[in-house]
Parts: sequence; structure tokens; C-alpha cells
Amino acid sequence: MTIPPVAFDAEELHDRVASWKSGGLTVAFVPTMGSLHEGHKALVSTASAQADRVVVSIFVNPLQFGPGEDFGSYPRGLDADRGFLADTAADVVFAPTPAEIYPAGVDNTVKVPAGPLGEVFEGLARPGHFDGMLTVVSRLLEIVAPANLVMGRKDAQQVFLVQEMVERQGLRCTVTSVDTVRDSDGLALSSRNAHLSQRERVIARAIPRALEAAGRTDSPEQALTLASAELEIDPALVLDYLAVVDPATFIPLDQGVNGGEGLMIVAATVGTTRLIDNTRLTFGH
Repeated sequence: MTIPPVAFDAEELHDRVASWKSGGLTVAFVPTMGSLHEGHKALVSTASAQADRVVVSIFVNPLQFGPGEDFGSYPRGLDADRGFLADTAADVVFAPTPAEIYPAGVDNTVKVPAGPLGEVFEGLARPGHFDGMLTVVSRLLEIVAPANLVMGRKDAQQVFLVQEMVERQGLRCTVTSVDTVRDSDGLALSSRNAHLSQRERVIARAIPRALEAAGRTDSPEQALTLASAELEIDPALVLDYLAVVDPATFIPLDQGVNGGEGLMIVAATVGTTRLIDNTRLTFGH
């Protein structure tokens, strides 16, 4: 079993990446907060198909957790995560300290603004979250300087904002999003699923059912009606938002649309666990 080596500081990682590039090799990058699951393996596999070498970062970013959120209790286990990546295409794990990522200190770091689209949906529920997320992704891209950045589609708003940032900053990096990996019951894989009790997990299955129901409609209005019906079955599932947005702009679609593409996004809390998911929709098919 081959476990990928770990780099704890930017200089160490930079030297390793520089040696690859000097040999004509390309580099892909998969940023994570650890607590890895099969969805992350899918990201590594996609990254490997795009480049010669793969860097996986593991860093629980304090800037994207708000007051009362689970930063302190967020699962951490570097050895377990490295073991999970054994015999995958990951060539090195970058596991920096907060001081390595934020040399001026977390509180003194100038954040990358997400703009208006960072203040709706997830951004409305978690103020400042996307500013913190973009700040750490920008810093990691500065350190790794990959040709390819690979992310999961479950965090659709995150992927959209990162793509915007990459284009805005003129970075020479291709952003690739990978289909959400689901468990056998349809629930999107997430490190937070571990917090669900058996009863809560049964309730949470309404989320993938709602998305599946939305895929059998001809308009955003019908999609929202059918999805809402599934999500309202059990009051123990507390809906935060449900919307159909334009994948190209992340702006909600006009209810009168009767053709084209849409993206249904949803967030709900079951017990103390907040879950997000999404699905692509094609109307008028």
C-alpha cells in the first residue's frame, strides 16, 4: 500500500511542484478540508486524468466558518485521510498550518470578496462564508500554481464563485467540476452525514427524492412544486432554501421559462446537520 507523502509548508510543496514542472509534467490540484470520502476519490481520479501529478490539500479553513458553526468540532484526521488516499493517484498531500496559509494572521488577512452572488443562498445563511472560501482557494492556487483545479459539484455555488474568481484574476488554471457521488440511498456524500442519526438519515433522503422529482418537469415552476412536496412530508426536515437558477449566472430563473437548462439548489437542516445538494434540469424535453 502506497500512502502519499505529506508536505507541511509552502516551500516544501513549491520545491516538489517545481521539480515536476521542470521535468515537463503538469499538475492538477484538489482542495479539501479532510474527512475524506469516496467523492474525494472521484476528484482525485478526474485530476489524474487531466494532469501528470496530483496535489491534494487538507486544510480546515477558519475563515469560512461563522460564529456558532462547527469549526472546532469539524473532523480532523490527517493520518486516516492519507491512508484513505493510499493507492490513489494522489502524489502528495499538502497539510499546512493556518500560519502557513495566512502569514499575517487569520484576523489580519485581506479577504477576497465574493460580491453580490456570495450573499445569497449559502452566503445568506452563512455570512462571510464565501469570502473566506475564496480567500483560501486563492492562497492555495498561489502556492500550488496548478494547471487544473478540480472540485465537486455538490457545492455548486462554491464552484461558480471560484470559476468567477479565476477568470477575474486572470489565473492560468482550468476549473473542472465533478458529478456528485451519492450513497446507495441517494444521499450526496458529505463529511457531515456522519452526524446524522439513523432516523435523521431516513428523513434526509427526502432531499435526493425531491431533486429526482424535479427532473420530471417542463418548467422551473413545476420543478419547485414537485420538489417542495417531497421536502414537506416530514416537518423534522427544516428547509432553508429551494430554488432553480440559471447555471450560467446563478440568478433564479423566471417561472415562465419553458425550455433550456436550470440548476435546482437546496439546503435543509435535519437535526443539527445542515445539508446541501443540487441537480441539473432540462426543461421542455
